[in-house]
Amino acid sequence: MMALRQLGFLKLNFRREETAEEDHRVLALFRNRAELKKAYGELQEEIYRLKDRIKQQEGATQRVQEMLSALEGRLGLTDTAFPALVFYQLRRLWQTGHELIEKFVAELAAQQEERERRQHLAEHNRRVFAKRQSAEQRLRGAEGLAAEEAARLTEQEGRRARLRRFWHYFKRRALEQTISQARAAMAAADAALVAARDAAEEVAREPVPEFPGISLDARRAINIAAVAYAEVLCLRLARTQLLMQAREATRHREATDDYGSRAECEALMKQIERADELLRGRANLTQEVKGRSDRLKQVARYRAPADAAPTAESLAFSEGDALGGAPGGLAAARMPNVLAEDTWDLYRVLLR
Repeated sequence: MMALRQLGFLKLNFRREETAEEDHRVLALFRNRAELKKAYGELQEEIYRLKDRIKQQEGATQRVQEMLSALEGRLGLTDTAFPALVFYQLRRLWQTGHELIEKFVAELAAQQEERERRQHLAEHNRRVFAKRQSAEQRLRGAEGLAAEEAARLTEQEGRRARLRRFWHYFKRRALEQTISQARAAMAAADAALVAARDAAEEVAREPVPEFPGISLDARRAINIAAVAYAEVLCLRLARTQLLMQAREATRHREATDDYGSRAECEALMKQIERADELLRGRANLTQEVKGRSDRLKQVARYRAPADAAPTAESLAFSEGDALGGAPGGLAAARMPNVLAEDTWDLYRVLLR
C-alpha cells in the first residue's frame, strides 16, 4: 500500500508539471498574440500615413500638371508667349543673384573653415607637445628614481649576503630593517614609474578633439560680406527697374501679362541679358564688397550674443550711401535694405 501511495504521489506530481507547462504555453500564446496585434496596429497606422502622403503627392502633381498646361497654352500664342519668356527670365535673373551670393558665402566659409581647422590642429599639437614634454620629464625622473632604489636595494642585499658569520647576527638584523625600507621605497618607485608610463602613453593616445566649426566672429564677418555683396549686385542694377520686376516675378507662381507688347518684351529681355552679364562681372568686385563691408561692420548690431546674422534694422539705408542721389540725373531705384527685404533670398545663404 505504501508503494502504491508513493506511485500515486508521483503520478500527481507529473500531472502538476504537465499543467504548469501547459500554462506557460498558453501565456506565451497570449503574449505573442498581443505583440502581433501591436505590430498589426503599427502597420495599419503606417499604411494610413503612406496613403495620406500619396494623396498629397497626387495633389501636388496635379497642380504641377495644371501649371504646365497653362504654360503650354501661353507659349502657344504670340501675345502671351513673350510675356511668359520675360517672366521666367526675370525669375532666372533673381536666381542668378542668389546663386552668386550663395557661391560667394560657400567659398568664404570653406576658406575660413580650412584656416580655423589648421589653427585648431596646431593648437592641439601645441597642447599635446607640452603635455608630452611634461610626461616624458616625469617618466625620466621616475626611471632614474626606480634605478637608484633598485641599486640601493641590491647594495644592501649584497652587504647582508657577506655577513655570514654568527657574530654578524646583530648587523644582519639591523640590515633587515634597512632592506625592508629599501624594498618599500623600490615598490613606491616602481609604482610611480608605472604611473608615469601610463601617463605618457595616455598623452600619446590622446585623439584630436572634434573641430567645433567656424567661430562666431568669422560667421558674422562672412554674413556681413554676403550682405555687402547683395548690395553690390543691387548697385549694378540701380539704373533699371529690373530688381523690382525680378522680385515681383518671384512672388508669383505663374506668368503674368504685365510686360507690354512683343517689342517691349524683346527690349526687356535684352536688358535682362545685359543685367545678367553685369551681375556676373568680377571687375572691382573685391574692392566694392570690402568697402561696403567696412561700413556695415560699423553699424551692424545683433539681437543676442550668439547670433551670427545682424538685425535688419541696424543695416537700414542711411544718408551718404552710394545711392543717396540718382547718378547722372537718372531716377535710380532706392537702395533696398537687402536683409529686411530678403533681396536675392539672402536669408537662405546666411550662416547661422
